[in-house]
Amino acid sequence: MIKAPNIAAFNPPRRILMGPGPSDVHPQVLAAQAKPTIGHLDPLFITMMDELKQLLQYAFQTRNEMTLAVSAPGSAGMETCFVNLLQPGDSVIVCRNGVFGERMRQNVVRCGATAITVDNAWGEPVSPAAVEQALKDHPEVKFVAFVHAETSTGALSDAKTLCALAKKYNCLSIVDAVTSLGGSELRVDDWGIDAIYAGSQKCLSCVPGLSPVSFSPAAVEVIKARTVPVQSWFLDQSLVMAYWSGGAKRSYHHTAPVNALYALHESLRLLAAEGLEQAWQRHNDMHQLLKTGLEPLGLNFVVAQESRLPQLNAVFIPEGVDDAAVRKQLLEDYNLEIGAGLGDLAGKAWRIGLMGYAAKRENVALCLQALQNVLVKSA
Repeated sequence: MIKAPNIAAFNPPRRILMGPGPSDVHPQVLAAQAKPTIGHLDPLFITMMDELKQLLQYAFQTRNEMTLAVSAPGSAGMETCFVNLLQPGDSVIVCRNGVFGERMRQNVVRCGATAITVDNAWGEPVSPAAVEQALKDHPEVKFVAFVHAETSTGALSDAKTLCALAKKYNCLSIVDAVTSLGGSELRVDDWGIDAIYAGSQKCLSCVPGLSPVSFSPAAVEVIKARTVPVQSWFLDQSLVMAYWSGGAKRSYHHTAPVNALYALHESLRLLAAEGLEQAWQRHNDMHQLLKTGLEPLGLNFVVAQESRLPQLNAVFIPEGVDDAAVRKQLLEDYNLEIGAGLGDLAGKAWRIGLMGYAAKRENVALCLQALQNVLVKSA
């Protein structure tokens, strides 16, 4: 018999999370998660689910009936949108200007569909002109997929214009809003977004592990009209619909992450109390404050001001500075986490997050002072 290991309880330090996610979690959200667990078909839990759905509709600015939280992180939200909408042989325009556009392409391929890529340089937004040209060149296309807020670079694309183009050419839009939901202007109904997914751990300042999604009535009709089964049983929304539908009677699909959903409910309640437009403005204000302090340190932004994402600030690492050593010192000396670069920006940039509860003056002040101290020592 294997002997039981003698392991002490895990006690994590209190970090200040200013990387690309997860973000700092509001104390009220942590407290909500610690409430007593009840059954996922308990009448009181179902009432909470109905409230959660309303709060998600507010955050997304949609009346879509099919708005819910997938019981898995944002990557599963991405897969949920693709596997439910795409069938083998479909053609999809996939916009790539960073890591997550490429992940979209990989999902398309795994669905047996054809990906037609529209590429922009890392740090640039998606080009509407290039998308329209691809739509003209490929009349067989059924979907246009793009990342609203590219977490790998900090670039914000014009979702309103891109979705209008999709509609103009009779396509449905699939939008990654993992980093934009709650931090940047996002209006699902007004902009005509058909399928959208996000994550709980970014600007919502909730615990990781949930993915809000929403499907337009047109997208729901595509799901209902499928001729082949969705390749993922767990993510098949035709099965999940009956669990998240309104009313007291719910059809069992899976055991929901009860306490994590408590946390999401509280984070969305806090967002509604602050107000969406106020939250968008707060993120922008903190970005401006950070920008003012970074420039004297010689830290230049990867993304041009007009398409810069306030909540994810990618800056070039100064010549001769050891990327990993600086981040290690920030973590050890200040309990402060910032993110490394991904893909083309690996070793070349830092990603400084100002997401949700972390987007506040004291965090900006600490980050700037800590960076200044560490960079002086490393000079």
